[in-house]
Amino acid sequence: MFGKLLGLFGQDLAMDLGTANTLLYTKKDGIVLNEPSVVAIDNDRNSVLAVGKEAKEFLGRTPQRIRAIRPMKDGVIADFEVTKQMIAFFIKKVITGFSLAKPNIVICVPTGITQVEKRAVIESAQQAGARDVRLVEEPMAAAIGADLPIHQPMGNMVVDIGGGTTEVAVISLSAIAYAESVRVAGDAMNMAVQRYFQEEFKLLIGENMSERIKIKIGSAHPLTETLSMDVSGKDMVTGTPKSVLVTDGHVREALADPVKAIIMAVRKSLEKTPPELAGDIAENGLLLAGGGALLKGLDTLITKETNLHVVIDSDPLTTVVRGTGRTLDDRKFFSKVYIN
Repeated sequence: MFGKLLGLFGQDLAMDLGTANTLLYTKKDGIVLNEPSVVAIDNDRNSVLAVGKEAKEFLGRTPQRIRAIRPMKDGVIADFEVTKQMIAFFIKKVITGFSLAKPNIVICVPTGITQVEKRAVIESAQQAGARDVRLVEEPMAAAIGADLPIHQPMGNMVVDIGGGTTEVAVISLSAIAYAESVRVAGDAMNMAVQRYFQEEFKLLIGENMSERIKIKIGSAHPLTETLSMDVSGKDMVTGTPKSVLVTDGHVREALADPVKAIIMAVRKSLEKTPPELAGDIAENGLLLAGGGALLKGLDTLITKETNLHVVIDSDPLTTVVRGTGRTLDDRKFFSKVYIN
């Protein structure tokens, strides 16, 4: 009875617990938090120094006693204790008022997640202060967020490119008819850029710098005008600071392998899709969501490789959390989309 009473005061939350960023959504206010999934820890005291945006600034800049950790890897929990502390920090940040009331949380997860990984997500959320935890698959959440007719007997294809995983799914009748999950996405692109700079320019650059390069001049398909930027790092030969001017062509070459892996996942999904659903996809096209959808020219390249019309969601970075949040509005209506 006391638990039910607390539930009346509790706030329902939707969480996109991503490899790169964590987003929180409430029924009342929409998206209330969007911060990097990074935690900075003091090794001497074994205590949390910073979480989110502040901790991300620490990456590659910490003294020996401080570690900046990404507790999520490939869309799943890599460090249970740190993830628990991160979730607790974010929940406290957005929930004000009656502190005894524990929130109900819906969390989105990759389609290829194992039972052990599911358990880890649920337990970390419960130990961080959640009362009831539900899971929904990321492509399904993206489809709901983009207002696709998921309840109809019609094939809809979603390609969700996050930080750790790319999820390709064909959805019909509130269920995933076929899914392909590859652990190649935004983080793999950043690492590919770092490797390219080491091999091509003998220049060491940090994770934050490689992400900035990708966002500013990265592309999957040749652009109409050339983009360029100065990149600073450390010369591998002399060990001194060095700066080089690079163009979008360099970065496109660097991103070729991860982009090819994403295209292959799309093509494989189309090959495995039943004919009737494939016909629907040919008519409706596919939805591109997640941060990777913002890579310039990716929609053009997918169209060229598959002959499909590609629609990029209006705000691809928040598609998944918006869809997860919409399931809070009518849990009974969306009950079929929960996977636990």
